[in-house]
Amino acid sequence: MSRIEGGRAPRVSVERVSTILAAVGLDLALRAYPAGPPIRDAAHIRLLARFRQRIGPGWRWRPEVSIGAPGDPRAWDGVLVRDGRVVAIEAETRLRDVQALLRRVAAKRRDGAADRLVLVVSDTRTNREVVHFARPEFVAAFPADARTAWSALAAGLVPPDDSRILV
Repeated sequence: MSRIEGGRAPRVSVERVSTILAAVGLDLALRAYPAGPPIRDAAHIRLLARFRQRIGPGWRWRPEVSIGAPGDPRAWDGVLVRDGRVVAIEAETRLRDVQALLRRVAAKRRDGAADRLVLVVSDTRTNREVVHFARPEFVAAFPADARTAWSALAAGLVPPDDSRILV
């Protein structure tokens, strides 16, 4: 144990760590995080395609637009540009942790240059339930409703405020 705790055990298996944790009444939980360049899955690509089909003509689409300074790996999933105005697009296929999503999007909003932000969410039963349950949080972060945002985007206008859209 002391070698593991001190980082002097060069190879410790997941089973070994799990056994040690079980001995003190703990369960091992692991999470994997993507590294390297952003790779979007098929569902994410289809969601963005459905969104793009519904916006009006005249918008220029730019995918994966960097947000911060060089070396900052964050990017908007897409950006709509028209007449010098910028609408940042963040797309979510499955809502899981609303607080983490809102913190992440708020940091991107703070650091990314955009006139408006549109959160595009896959229209699934589970996502509708999450949006309904967390409605006050979503309304606070994205005040413009979907109808208002769609109307503006279809007319080639920037939505009056940040918005959330189920697609």
